[in-house]
Amino acid sequence: MPIIVDIDVMLARRKMPVGVLAELIGITPANLAVLKNGRAKAVRFTTLASICDVLDCQPGDLLRWEPDDVHEPTASAVTARSARDD
Repeated sequence: MPIIVDIDVMLARRKMPVGVLAELIGITPANLAVLKNGRAKAVRFTTLASICDVLDCQPGDLLRWEPDDVHEPTASAVTARSARDD
């Protein structure tokens, strides 16, 4: 999955247990576990905003993108990028 969820990192920095965060943002610990373990298909902006509010951080502190494949770009990707830049 190219979107990496770093909630664990922020929880460790804040020395906050997962259960406390779940209670403060109003979701179940099980739903928070799905999100923090990267198994969620989506996240509501209201949930993301609540997490950022409680952890005093920005969405970019919690979510980051990593490409699936770090090899050379495919010819179609290079062509698409080239066409987009024209």
